[in-house]
Amino acid sequence: MFATNPHSTETQMLIRKPAEEVYNAFVDPAVTTKFWFTKSTGRLELNKAVEWTWEMYGASAGVVAKYMEPGKRLVFEWGEPARTVNIDFSAQPDSTTYVVITESGYTETGDELIRVIKDSTGGFTTVLDAMKAWLEHGLMLNLVGDKFLK
Repeated sequence: MFATNPHSTETQMLIRKPAEEVYNAFVDPAVTTKFWFTKSTGRLELNKAVEWTWEMYGASAGVVAKYMEPGKRLVFEWGEPARTVNIDFSAQPDSTTYVVITESGYTETGDELIRVIKDSTGGFTTVLDAMKAWLEHGLMLNLVGDKFLK
């Protein structure tokens, strides 16, 4: 699968868990903190602002869910200026889930656009890898925390 907008990113991964469980892993910070950010001000709810924090980097982002269809699709906006992240969950016949994440809304141009697209693609790939390890094997690999030197 390829992103249809040339100014967007796309990453994907098969997760060997049912779609509802994989969806919940992005919505419930008690699960998400096992593989992505370290703190959240709350569970994702439609049009409710929350803040996700990566304590190891001293970074945080405001997040607002714009569309939620449990087990099928999650769309949220985050950052300044806001970018849109679309996560599609495709339930497979064997109770696995194919997850596709796209991010769009980049305002950068030229070399800066290339840099942010590379960062986003690499970042979401790392998130999916860490999520797979956690959901399938109960392993906290600290991939996000180890991605950059502090």
